[in-house]
Amino acid sequence: MSTADQEVRVARAYLSRVAEPPAPALAAFVTQAGPVLAARLVRDGEVPAEVAKETDARRLVYQPEQDLASAAAVGARLVVPEDEEWPAWPLAAFDLATARGLVAPLALWVRGAAPLADLVERAVAVVGARAATAYGETMAAEIGHGLASRGITVVSGAAYGIDGAAHRGALAAEGATVAALACGIDLCYPAGHTRLLDQIARSGAVVTEYPPGAVAARHRFLVRNRLIAGLTEGTVVVEAGIRSGSRNTAATARALGRIVMAVPGPATSAMSVGCHALIREEAALLVSRVEEVVESVGRFGLDLVDEAEGTHRPTDNLDPEALRVHEALPHRGGRSAEEVAVESGLPLNRVRALLPTLELSGHAERCDEGWRCARRRREPSTPSSPNAAPAATRAPPRTPD
Repeated sequence: MSTADQEVRVARAYLSRVAEPPAPALAAFVTQAGPVLAARLVRDGEVPAEVAKETDARRLVYQPEQDLASAAAVGARLVVPEDEEWPAWPLAAFDLATARGLVAPLALWVRGAAPLADLVERAVAVVGARAATAYGETMAAEIGHGLASRGITVVSGAAYGIDGAAHRGALAAEGATVAALACGIDLCYPAGHTRLLDQIARSGAVVTEYPPGAVAARHRFLVRNRLIAGLTEGTVVVEAGIRSGSRNTAATARALGRIVMAVPGPATSAMSVGCHALIREEAALLVSRVEEVVESVGRFGLDLVDEAEGTHRPTDNLDPEALRVHEALPHRGGRSAEEVAVESGLPLNRVRALLPTLELSGHAERCDEGWRCARRRREPSTPSSPNAAPAATRAPPRTPD
């Protein structure tokens, strides 16, 4: 695997600390001048005014070698655009985005042995509320497990609630999952997920834009959300309040041209209000199972979902007229053909033609009082009329899914 030379890596490590992401002016300056020259000019204060606004506060804080060493101490590394493992394809969407602040990261601090580009080659974000309900955590875990079982990486933010459930679902399937942090790679946030983050790093990756030692802050979670959306093919919002950060992730995903999906919940649940709003506003596709998620982000013509089937009824294969006659038959006692005609509203001659056919298909039977619904389904004979479908009625009813 080709890697960037050390000079480039040191330059990007410095730039990673010098500006608070996203830094659109600095990103454009680095693209124009190259990372090594841009780092030197930033440090010397010889940059355009817009770049200076983003870098002046920290430009004299020069500790790239220390940051690289701190990352290495926790088993992490700095992945830069010059590396082969840089996720260039998914992050290319930032170059086409027109929304303010949607720029690709200058570099990514990564903990985990797997190449980052391979991990996010097929990836889906699963996000939602921290104060999740039991329903929400169950749905997140099932979706995470189902995606990972199909070789799709689950990306989330390692927070309590939906994020943690999605990560655990993927890990239970022995699949890959990626956690994006709003703090330095040497920190675990939230602290209660330290063990979970260690598990994620063993089979997947923990990633962040922030240099070692950077602490979590409210605005950094919103910036982190853009990374979650950018690294994936689609975003599933499992539960979200009306002002949830997950809706911010969904908005970023839409701005990047990604698929947005939402899981419906109980109408009485405050944690489903955000999902219902996304669906009502046609800002998200409604999904209720992992197959629908895979179809939404999947390969054209290859990841289609089978429609869920309901319980098969014995009368499902009767044509409309035969069904009307059958519904006019009593379960107790019996009715004459004339009475069945009155009840069904069909002509008497038509009723007289259909009753023997229903008897042959096991739907009706003669009795002393006339005709009634068959009390016990019999093995049908071949009918002489096309109004019944004997082949289907021979098969036992399907059980519910």
